[in-house]
Amino acid sequence: MPKILIIDDEKAIRRTIKEILEFEKYNVDEAEDGQQGLDMALKGNYDVILSDIKMPKLDGTELLNKLMAHGTESSLIMMSGHGNIETAVDAVKKGAFDYLAKPIDLNRLLVTIRNAMDKTSLVTETKVLKKKIGKSYEMIGDSKALNNIRDMIEKVAPTDARVLITGSNGSGKELVAREIHNKSSRVNAPLIEVNCAAIPSELIESELFGHEKGAFTSAVATRKGKFELAEGGTIFLDEIGDMSLSAQAKVLRALQENKITRVGGDKEIKVDVRIIAATNKDLKKEIEKGEFREDLFHRLSVIPIQVPSLNDRKEDIPALAEHFINLICTDYGMPMKTITKTALAELQKKDWTGNIREFRNVIERLIILCGKEITDKDVKQFA
Repeated sequence: MPKILIIDDEKAIRRTIKEILEFEKYNVDEAEDGQQGLDMALKGNYDVILSDIKMPKLDGTELLNKLMAHGTESSLIMMSGHGNIETAVDAVKKGAFDYLAKPIDLNRLLVTIRNAMDKTSLVTETKVLKKKIGKSYEMIGDSKALNNIRDMIEKVAPTDARVLITGSNGSGKELVAREIHNKSSRVNAPLIEVNCAAIPSELIESELFGHEKGAFTSAVATRKGKFELAEGGTIFLDEIGDMSLSAQAKVLRALQENKITRVGGDKEIKVDVRIIAATNKDLKKEIEKGEFREDLFHRLSVIPIQVPSLNDRKEDIPALAEHFINLICTDYGMPMKTITKTALAELQKKDWTGNIREFRNVIERLIILCGKEITDKDVKQFA
């Protein structure tokens, strides 16, 4: 049941609001001054807090400031009989969800609380999703090879240097790109991913640079490309070795001039993006075959990072197994499973041609098909 805290020095107002909210099936607590309200708010995990502004001991503005400083997840609704537009604007600027003038309009009160509840729920869901996504993209392991990658990321991330990440399929190139972005000064701007191998060659330019209305048959409206969408952030060009030569020429120009032109347009658009590229191909061999531009290669590979295969860091397999077991069992809502040392040893004997991607699939299969404990016999049978 949603919890609401009412902070007001007027007992009659508290009781009136409480009766209405309890009739609406809310769980309601009361505080008679700002200090008591602050103490309860910090301990009570309330969804919504209704607070008067003019109160003894601690007024509503001070209360709001202190709760914001503590990083409260509650939605605060401020109330005052001495209110004006400036007071309302100031409260919202400082972090309040909304402002209600006294005498309180009960219909507006209920609507405001419902909206505040929705906002609180969205904030909570967003934090859960971010935590879940963060766990999905963790770099797991403590091998020398992986620690070398971490050291490189720490040095490279704070700069705007372009990075070329190489490695076999499933080795974790995307994780490295995400880690560079997350540790950079661009972390609060977008990270836009483009899988160059998944986009048809005739559409790649439109995907990257956008197009003007009427540029081609299906261009019924002007559309921004990935470079514009990544403004101020990072664009991750995955599988760049599969990009067409014509698109490579336009990417090279964007890197040289920090400008792009939409397909079908002639206006130059300035862009501020950091480029991180990745490929599983040997680009030097592609250059020899005439499939990749040498000048683009040198532009992209200011900082080259080679991601080791799982076969080159098998000492990380126990940590990876534990990580994926926790992640998958949680996702499936299953009781947590364990894995024996002999099973881990058996996993370390395998040739992981598909790298981390293949390893995760095998762990998922073992979780589904095996009992509470995954044994070496299970690995031999199902891996």
